[in-house]
Amino acid sequence: MTAAGKPIRVIQWTTGNIGRRSLHAIIGRDDMELVGVYAYSADKVGVDAADLAGWPEPTGIKATNDIDALIALKPDACCYNPIWPSVDELVALLEAGVNVCSTAAWITGGKQTPEDLERIQKACQAGNSTIFGSGAHPGLTNMMGMVLSSACESVDEIRITESVDCGVYESAGTMAAMGFGQDPETPGLAESVRRESEVFAESAAMMADAVGAELDRITFDVQFTAATDDSDLGFMQIPKGTVASVFGYHRGWVGDKNVVSVGFNWIMGNHVTPPKPVAHGHVIQVFGVPNMRTVVYCLPSKDWSEVSLNGLGMIYTALPVTNAVPAVVAAPPGILTLKDLPPITGRFAG
Repeated sequence: MTAAGKPIRVIQWTTGNIGRRSLHAIIGRDDMELVGVYAYSADKVGVDAADLAGWPEPTGIKATNDIDALIALKPDACCYNPIWPSVDELVALLEAGVNVCSTAAWITGGKQTPEDLERIQKACQAGNSTIFGSGAHPGLTNMMGMVLSSACESVDEIRITESVDCGVYESAGTMAAMGFGQDPETPGLAESVRRESEVFAESAAMMADAVGAELDRITFDVQFTAATDDSDLGFMQIPKGTVASVFGYHRGWVGDKNVVSVGFNWIMGNHVTPPKPVAHGHVIQVFGVPNMRTVVYCLPSKDWSEVSLNGLGMIYTALPVTNAVPAVVAAPPGILTLKDLPPITGRFAG
């Protein structure tokens, strides 16, 4: 609730794989009031939010692509879920006093140009607003790494690895951008993947800051492994000889000491042997005194009715941000990260 005891007025920005899961959660909460929905696709404009989210009853809220009309609703917050952030959109929202909670490749804003980052910071001050970014990985996994470090007398390295088969993540554009289905010898492929995954470097820097390590530099290393046969994933083809495994880390260093590592051990299809066995979860390790290790699995509930498990990952990505809305609305203006907020929890299902 707001300080006045009223539900937080929220707009949902996009209704794709992740956005519709956020939208569904917002509709179901009594401490939030859905007041608007932004849709990129023209065929979604005018459609009731319930139809876009799979909610059983109409909400009366129709999707629009009119940004000015959404801002005029004077929402307290926006759940911002496109694949990539638009600085112009973020500035417009923040300047208008709308707090932004994002899954769109945003943890600290560190991958933005200095000019764009300054625009965001100025927009936060002008609108007395806050921007926060999270997700599953990066996001929740980094928070868990920081929490595990609280049991250590000293910390040498925090290492977070998303070790999964991406064949259930039905986003061909995202996977192609990460090298899958391309010739492993493609010139510049490693650098392209570094840029596409640079938000992982943001989360590494956040963790280093949390444990008091002042990084000298951040590096990136990656290995590509080719498929031994063709794989047809339905939404994407992985031909024999093209990339079917991507194993890499963004690493933060203090001198010659690797202090934080955030990366991925991803495969697609059954015809590949990655450099390291896939754990089918998020492997979270803290090396220090003592060493700490856990693996987080995202599993279906007993009443999961969807044929695909793809939706589980989308909920897992969306809800660390949706659930953070009350804390972000209550926070001071500026760019905030997971290390700045109180613990974020889910909502009791009763």
